[in-house]
Amino acid sequence: MKSDNYKLLVVDIDGTLINKEGNISEENRQALAMVMDSGMHVSLCTGRSVKSCLSYIDQLSLDSCHVFFDGALVSRADLIEPVYMQTIDSAMVRQMVEFARARDIELEFASVNRYFSEHETWSTDIKRQYFNIDTVIGDLTGLWERENIIRADLCITNEEQEAKAAVIIDHFSGKLQFTQAHSPRFPGVNFINITAPGMSKGKALKALTKHLGITLDEVVAVGDWINDIPLLTAAGLGIAMGNAHEELKKVADHITLDVEEHGLAAAIRKFLL
Repeated sequence: MKSDNYKLLVVDIDGTLINKEGNISEENRQALAMVMDSGMHVSLCTGRSVKSCLSYIDQLSLDSCHVFFDGALVSRADLIEPVYMQTIDSAMVRQMVEFARARDIELEFASVNRYFSEHETWSTDIKRQYFNIDTVIGDLTGLWERENIIRADLCITNEEQEAKAAVIIDHFSGKLQFTQAHSPRFPGVNFINITAPGMSKGKALKALTKHLGITLDEVVAVGDWINDIPLLTAAGLGIAMGNAHEELKKVADHITLDVEEHGLAAAIRKFLL
């Protein structure tokens, strides 16, 4: 397809848009501005929550819908009239809270705009320091009745946490969706995002394109991790970063430069400008 036939550019954040310092390079910023000046839509597609994306949305002046929570939410950042949202069934949230508590597993839960945890953890501290997100700390009993939970999170920083994560994944396999995420800013740390069954960035992309009145063939998607596989395979043109997981590279139509080499800007110049 010719570049002028693409209508939407969808971009992952960690390891794609931002570097290991958590910054958008000037090269990426300028390339994205040129794409928007051409009339294309630009949307972020991430495992992150809405709040943790706001600074990037503001920096890039993105006035469009985005995919958050690994595909469980498609919405503008103001959360007015979400295009698509899938929360976790309240009975399942209760089972997760009670299962994790009985086995001393630290699970965090998120609604569209708040986080909840029974204890202070490395993850809650990181959210506060780097994303300016305060987590509500305390007894989670009844959370499933008070809040619409869109996602739960597991943070793995050591072998003990990895073993506990395996226990909860095994127990809820087939009942919930588990996807692996990462951040170059925190090498060695694995993040497991837990959503309702069937959620993926690819499914969310379908909802987004329907909302925009375009086809999947008119989408260019750029990503770097395993949770981007459904996104790249759904898009008309799927581009993997040079630093991408090998499994993603296998399904990509093109592999661009490393994030530290402004691979997003290089891909934009090659296919869209």
